Amino acid sequence: MRRRRSTHETVRIQDVARHAGVSPMTVSRALRQPDKVSEAMRRRVEEAVSAIGYLPNRIAGSLSSSRSNVVALIVPSLRNSLFANTVQGISDVLHAAGHHLMIADSGYSLADEEAAIAAMLQQRVCALVLHNTRHTARATSLMKRAGVPVVEIGTLTPDAFDINISYSNHDAAKAMTLHLARLGYRRIGLVTLPLADNDRSIERRAGYLSALGELGLAPDPRLMLELPGGIGSGAEAVARLAQGDPRLDAIFFAGDVLAIGAVLECQRRGWPVPGRLAIASFDDVDILRYMRPAVTSVRIPRSEIGRRSAEILLERVGGRAAAPVTVDLGFEIVQREST
Repeated sequence: MRRRRSTHETVRIQDVARHAGVSPMTVSRALRQPDKVSEAMRRRVEEAVSAIGYLPNRIAGSLSSSRSNVVALIVPSLRNSLFANTVQGISDVLHAAGHHLMIADSGYSLADEEAAIAAMLQQRVCALVLHNTRHTARATSLMKRAGVPVVEIGTLTPDAFDINISYSNHDAAKAMTLHLARLGYRRIGLVTLPLADNDRSIERRAGYLSALGELGLAPDPRLMLELPGGIGSGAEAVARLAQGDPRLDAIFFAGDVLAIGAVLECQRRGWPVPGRLAIASFDDVDILRYMRPAVTSVRIPRSEIGRRSAEILLERVGGRAAAPVTVDLGFEIVQREST
């Protein structure tokens, strides 16, 4: 028996057809059997699909609903262990409710996030969880057209797309910088991951600069670095910042692995921490408390962010809530030996 298309899908195919100036049957053939149409016609249809944001339904026709019970999560990196607790928190709540989690990696690229969003929506996921709070114009358009609940978790933002469950990267970085100043440090360096396409790094640098302003300290470009993640980058930061300003007395690393590399580099040089250089980190991963010296850090409730995100998504999917939601789960400064 031939499957009957849903009204939603028929309308969308007609939209593509009108935009391309062809029949709906031609559009369907170009999408499902591209070898049956000319190259010029295929490009014409693809351009129309891209222009109006149409997403072909890739789910098997046996599904009785136009949406699945799958929630999609898109994180910047699958290699970064920071996301593990958030992923587990989301998965635990979804599993208990009979839902499933699908994960993709955007590689710190807004273009790759856009592609992942399109792919997930093609699978008719029932909701999206995005680490980013900044998106391409097309990604935003796709999400609006899809009409599924969207949670952004990477940072609090006044311009949330729908649901925002997180903490303020700006306030956390500002709080740590002020904490170091209260301990007596004045030449405080900052090392972040690259700012391009990374709203968290942007907010952390802004918080650092805000703290300097409050302290009456002028920003010094020699004390600010953007480096890729990794232990080697943390070691490089110590060398570059100390060479740029010999008076450097503290470095705030807006990334845990960077801070680990910095401590190891100080040990290699025979520099006492914090006697010669104080080290502070962002994200209180377990290894930081077991290092010698143990590293001062900003602690983020990543597991709770995951759990609350899933709980609110399930409420939205179940029709029990509709209004946009913002939840600030805060952060904590954990003082240890390294400062």
